[in-house]
This record gives sequence, structure tokens and C-alpha cells, in this order.
Amino acid sequence: MSRNDAFMMTRDFGRFHRPLFLACAAGVFIGLLLIAAESLTPSNALAKGVAVQSVSVRTAIASRQFPPWRVSPAHGILLKELNSGRVLYEHDAGKRMSPASLTKIMSALVILEKGQLDDFVTISPNAARAHKTHLRVKAGQIFRLEDLLKAMLIVSANDACLAAVEHVGGDEAQFVNLMNAKAETLGLSDTHFSNGCGFDNPDHYSTAEDLAALSVIALDQPIFRQLVREERAIIAPINGHRAYVLHNTNRLLGRIPGVEGIKTGFTSKAGRCLIAKVSQNGSDLLLVILNSKRRWNTATNLIAYGLQATETPH
Repeated sequence: MSRNDAFMMTRDFGRFHRPLFLACAAGVFIGLLLIAAESLTPSNALAKGVAVQSVSVRTAIASRQFPPWRVSPAHGILLKELNSGRVLYEHDAGKRMSPASLTKIMSALVILEKGQLDDFVTISPNAARAHKTHLRVKAGQIFRLEDLLKAMLIVSANDACLAAVEHVGGDEAQFVNLMNAKAETLGLSDTHFSNGCGFDNPDHYSTAEDLAALSVIALDQPIFRQLVREERAIIAPINGHRAYVLHNTNRLLGRIPGVEGIKTGFTSKAGRCLIAKVSQNGSDLLLVILNSKRRWNTATNLIAYGLQATETPH
């Protein structure tokens, strides 16, 4: 065979087999991508109630490092198992930050302790003007206090919150005094409130650690525990015909087995915040996330990590 003939055969072989080679290479690359993606999204398994396995979970638990999959960062995180009190992961959990509507957990606790849920509450012009998240209730409408509590916890309605706060405290300033007194009694030394609903203010702050402790105390109240886990509710004023449908702002409810609330929050300064409790397979997890850009992804991954961590010997 001449050198020219050999060259022609090599060229023809390459032309014939190049598409096959490229297709095989592409298949291998896609397979690797799928394997990597599966290892980075434990939420898919979690949504089906399947335990998520982690190759380095024991090391991560011991050092409280980020879980071995990618988690969107947040400025404050605390993940703990309530039965044992074990902290599974934390990041700046003691840093003072704006809590946004997580504030309403304390407001609800004070309302439950100082108010009467069967009271009739008249919406004031001030409450009706509450901005950001609201039901658009009208001044002069009358609601039961319990219905306003539902609205402030389930959909984080600021108008309902302010009306309830004014009713129980006499005005918002006096109610805030009750909130701060309660925080001091509970030993929440890094928490201070300047308003009842969670608006940003330099003198309005808390930490992931304090908010976790507050949430545990609030969950001891049966009514609070019941309301924060409701996916949907309907309320109506007693002097009107319009009904307000409340859809819980917590997207984890009904999507991850065992989720029992607790509260969402958002302001421009506080970012996206979340406190979630999850009970599954004998484990009770409490997760606090402050100032996250992707709280649902972060929460889902951390919950999966926490459930796996509680199954790992330590």
C-alpha cells in the first residue's frame, strides 16, 4: 500500500467515525452532568420522602461547614435538632440583623398572652394605611382578633398586624414596650423591636439564635402552632360581606413532609427570611435563615442535610 493510499484510508476513516466519536463523547459528558446534578439537588429525593445520602456528611457535621452540596449563601443561618439541642449548622447565628416579618412571631406571642381572641377589633385609619404586604382592609371594618392573628401569621398582612397590635397595646408604641419587655424576660439579649410588624429600623434587630429560641417558645402555644401550619384560611369582617382568602407564604408547607410552619419575612434591608420547623422520622429540625437571596433552595437543601445528619452516628 502506498503512502497516499494509507493517507486516503485514514482520512475516510476519520470522516466516517468522527460523528460516532462525538456522539459518544457527548453522551459521556451529559451522563456526568446528570450525576453531578443529582448529587447537588437532594431536594428531589426529599420531596419524595427519600433519605438523602451524603458522602461527607459526618465531616460536615463535625465542623459545621456548609453541607457537601452547593447552598445559596445567607447572612445568618441556624439549623438545630430540637430533641437533642444539637446545632447541625450555623453561620453568623449571633449576628444582629433585621428580622423583617419574623417580628410577627413575638407580636403573636404578646397578643396571645395579653389579648382576648374573641374581641372585636375595629380597623383604624392608621392600620388601613399600612404598606407593603396587606389585605387592603378598610377603616371601620370589624374583625375578631383571632382572624387578624391568622392574617398576620399566614400571609404576613401588615394592616391586620397593626390593627391587632393597636387593639392589644392601646397603641403601637405601648405594644412595642410589651414586646421588648417579653424579649428581656426570655433572655433574648440581642433582640430589640421598634415596631410591631417588622419594618426596617436601625433599632429593630434580632439574631438567628434569638429567633430560634423565640420560635420554640411560641410553638408551645397551641393556637400559634396550629395557625402557622395552615396552608389556607378564610376570614371575613363581622360587619361586611367580603371574605379574605389567606394563602400561606411558606412554600415549604405541603411540599416537604413534616413541615410545620413557621414564618416568612422580607424587606429590602432584611432580604428574604424564613423560620421553618420540620418533624420527620423522629427528628425535629428548626431552621432559621436571614437575608438569603434563594431561601427556598437554601432551606430545602439544609433540611435534607439536617435529616440526614440526625441519622448519622456522632
